[in-house]
Amino acid sequence: MNKAILRLAIPSIVSNVTIPLLGMIDIAIAGRIGDDSTIAALAIGTAIFNFIYWNFAFLRMGTSGLAAQAYGAGDKRETANILGRSMIAALTIALLLLIFNRPIGALAMRIMEGGSNEVMALAADYFYARIWAAPAAIAIFSLHGWLTGMQDTTSPMVVSILNNIINIACSLWFVFGLDMGVVGIAWGTVVAQYTSLVVTLLIIALRYGSYVKQLSLRESLRMEPLVRFFRINSDAFLRTLCVCTVYTCFTAFSARFGDTILATNELLMQLFMLFSYMLDGFCYAAESLTGRYIGERNRNSLSRCIKLLVVWCGVVAAIYIVAYIFWWEPILGIFTSSPTIMACAEEYIVWIVMVPLVGFIPFLIDGILIGATKTRTMRNTTFFALVAFFGLFYSLVGLLDNRALWIAFIGFIVVRFALMLVATKGLNTDLLMDTSKE
Repeated sequence: MNKAILRLAIPSIVSNVTIPLLGMIDIAIAGRIGDDSTIAALAIGTAIFNFIYWNFAFLRMGTSGLAAQAYGAGDKRETANILGRSMIAALTIALLLLIFNRPIGALAMRIMEGGSNEVMALAADYFYARIWAAPAAIAIFSLHGWLTGMQDTTSPMVVSILNNIINIACSLWFVFGLDMGVVGIAWGTVVAQYTSLVVTLLIIALRYGSYVKQLSLRESLRMEPLVRFFRINSDAFLRTLCVCTVYTCFTAFSARFGDTILATNELLMQLFMLFSYMLDGFCYAAESLTGRYIGERNRNSLSRCIKLLVVWCGVVAAIYIVAYIFWWEPILGIFTSSPTIMACAEEYIVWIVMVPLVGFIPFLIDGILIGATKTRTMRNTTFFALVAFFGLFYSLVGLLDNRALWIAFIGFIVVRFALMLVATKGLNTDLLMDTSKE
């Protein structure tokens, strides 16, 4: 079982870690082409796209769980049709984003308002360039979710590595070679995303051609499975909307405390994202294996898999806690040379140290629930945690300023943890195996 977990987790860890590393490299580039306002502008622009893309990451979640269950059940035709449903949804969403990019951008800038005029102008330039990557980025969510359900995390890993190499190379060229400034970072992302989409489609065509041949547009659009697909994905969307609201409001609230706090919080959140993306490698393994064993009706393997995943996630959390306690300063020093930001970060590093301790179990439960297609449970528990986030922030901000924001963020994670354990009755295997209620 450990071999099965690591076979899925290690490629996912490699591909996931490249995502925050790319974000960190973007910040490092921004830090070399301007002052703190350039980093702050990139933080706002990145937060907006995190909000947009994370909200549509439900396509990856719903596709992964459904594809894994169909794969476990040996239903080749339905596995292919799940891919068809997911891609139709992805391309529709992407088209709407492009059509309404101007009003979406204006609304996003109004919501994120709080930085200086220079910061907001740079953030707007970044947004209107990067929005053209939307069709490729959202389609990749669907394709990689399907591949994960097919017990294949190696292909997404290869594509992610390629994406980041191209992104870094293009960003460096556009910024320093063509003198495009922060907009060059955005266009580097656009080029990389479309290249990754083409490569992913080629991989699926070559490795899973026998599945693709069984795809039927008519069956993909059949009402009963389509309703189930959108119900599961709508619950995942609402759950992700709550999570993204917290992350986006974290950046927006940070802007209220000035550009230095905004830049500092963004750098510290990069450390959080580094942890979360690495842990997500095991969460993706949880999605894939949970869905597979439920499809196979293999209760014993599911139970054993969950127990081992808890151990692996705990080990990852322990590693990060030690790293952040002893080496946070040299890590942050890679991304900024600003003594002001480093001095500010020292005041708040304790909160990042706490995240792995309280966060590894709820992250894992997310993966298990996605594989079991128990998305309603995810939705409900995250909604109440969102209420706790706002309640803590607004009740404490008058007394604690930025510390209130970090307390609210930690509180959001802790409340999710407690409610998930209650809702799943301590990850009861019988409850997970019963998909009829979902």
